[in-house]
Amino acid sequence: MQAVFQPFLVGKINFPMKSILTTLMMICLAAAAFGQELTQTIRGTVRDLQTSAPLSGATVRLLDVTPAKGAYTNDAGEFRMDGVPIGRQSLKISYLGYLEIVIPQIQVNTGKETVLEVQLEESVTTVDEVVISAGKEKDKTLNEMSTVSARTFDLEETTRYAGSRNDPARMAANFAGVSGANDSRNDIIIRGNSPAGLLWRLEGINIPNPNHYGAAGATGGPGSILHKKCLSRSFPAQYGNAVAGVFDLNLRHGNNEKHEFLGQIGFNGFEIGAEGPFSKNSKASYLVNYRYSTLGVFDALGVDFGTGAAVPEYQDLSFKIDIPTANAGRFSVFGMGGISSIDLLGSAADTTSTDLFGDENEDIRPRYRTGVIGISHKLLLNEKTSQTLTLAASHAWESVTIDSLSQLDRTPVFQNGITNQTNKYSLIYQLNRKFNAKNNLRIGAYLDLYDFEYRDSVLAANGEDFIQLKNSSGTPLLSQAYAQWQHRFSDRLTLNTGINLLHLSLNNSLSIEPRAGLRYQVNQGQFVNLGYGYHSQIQPMPVYFLETNEPGGGIRRGNEELGFTRSQRLVGGYDRAFGAGIGMKAEGCFQWLSEVAVDPF
Repeated sequence: MQAVFQPFLVGKINFPMKSILTTLMMICLAAAAFGQELTQTIRGTVRDLQTSAPLSGATVRLLDVTPAKGAYTNDAGEFRMDGVPIGRQSLKISYLGYLEIVIPQIQVNTGKETVLEVQLEESVTTVDEVVISAGKEKDKTLNEMSTVSARTFDLEETTRYAGSRNDPARMAANFAGVSGANDSRNDIIIRGNSPAGLLWRLEGINIPNPNHYGAAGATGGPGSILHKKCLSRSFPAQYGNAVAGVFDLNLRHGNNEKHEFLGQIGFNGFEIGAEGPFSKNSKASYLVNYRYSTLGVFDALGVDFGTGAAVPEYQDLSFKIDIPTANAGRFSVFGMGGISSIDLLGSAADTTSTDLFGDENEDIRPRYRTGVIGISHKLLLNEKTSQTLTLAASHAWESVTIDSLSQLDRTPVFQNGITNQTNKYSLIYQLNRKFNAKNNLRIGAYLDLYDFEYRDSVLAANGEDFIQLKNSSGTPLLSQAYAQWQHRFSDRLTLNTGINLLHLSLNNSLSIEPRAGLRYQVNQGQFVNLGYGYHSQIQPMPVYFLETNEPGGGIRRGNEELGFTRSQRLVGGYDRAFGAGIGMKAEGCFQWLSEVAVDPF
């Protein structure tokens, strides 16, 4: 059972709250205009793309500004530029022996410093007095092992795409080959695949559905738990345990020099946030953001938006604590979570009204909560080798009760009850070794231990007995190991190869998946790529434990032996940049799906 509410609601304010809100808004705008600064600070860190080692002495230059303005990175790879004009600015970053990059359209605001994390790729061929430059490639992901069908975007872009509502999933629906299910949810369909083929990741770990009102087995919902203000760059790519795509998200670091605070009111909710350093003598920082549903607040104030009793109420929290050390590496503690509820009450509806959501013959009360917390340690073993170890725990809980209403006196009768709970404990390890400018090796492993309880029963036709649909618990282990090799024949030609292994202890399903991708730069602004991948995905956990009542009174689980859904795909693409922010991207894809679980009835 999935609760759905219509996000586009038009109603009226029943008391003079409208004039109060208008007055407060005018005061805030006046205060902002009075205290507006004309310049701001841009600062950040420049690191090696493969090893994340800081690059000392890199040049950072602000483009299209007179007089010229620039900076150099220090021993920690950090740079700082004060007095940068407000608006959208472009930066060029260069370092001897590395490909220089241009970052265009950086939003510089009055009330907040702009802090960047920049990664440069080492040049294969270095010749005296020859500079190889490359602009910002939107199709080139932060994961340099992704060759085809990958797209990076800044979360600031979600404010500039129509209909995105600050939601990265809705933002991705603007890309070619990606579409949304409908306006009331943010499920995305990639090349015709089911939304269930999508995998969400945060800080490198596989996470539950990060959306409010997200039912078990689903990957979307009406609104995202993720905060745009807390996220760094994101990209959909293809890894393990997914056949459609992977949404790989990262939380940004908080400002480690200055305390900053945020207050915002929008369609998604009332938000407050804070970030800053723990002390003046430390580079450690914190970042936290909290949100409460807008309609929930207005309902508490007595504002009627025409939804009757069906008021979506939700709240969520995201945070990250970053602790860099001199010799012990970098520690991060991160988390996000949310709770949501809505009452779809047929018993509370006036049969003559038009604002009824749900079924007039039922009372439906869905409740959801989800969250994840983790700790990560990244250590630079030497200038060529780095490793990352992450421990995390996640929780997803769903409860839906359905009461049918008597046709005679509207008395509620318990009809159906669903309770699904999944806890997951994750361990992730990754080792990255950069042998030289041409060769880079990455190996890693994932261990996801599930701990679940699924309960589902429905009233039988006789009105007295209950039919048990699910009553299961267990602790299956999903294991994944991978190895990826990148060889750069030149600055223009790159080959990525790898293999991924996936194993599910529940039924000993095993998948061995080869991958390969080739990317060639024809000339400045033109690229062609070719890739092949074999991918597998487990079924949603509740599917494995669906129970059927046998004629003799027994119970049968017919899905426990279901294997992986498997996909093979061959992709070829062509990218062309025409300059002035105009580009073209074309891809052809052949996909062969097999062993797909279907309902025979």
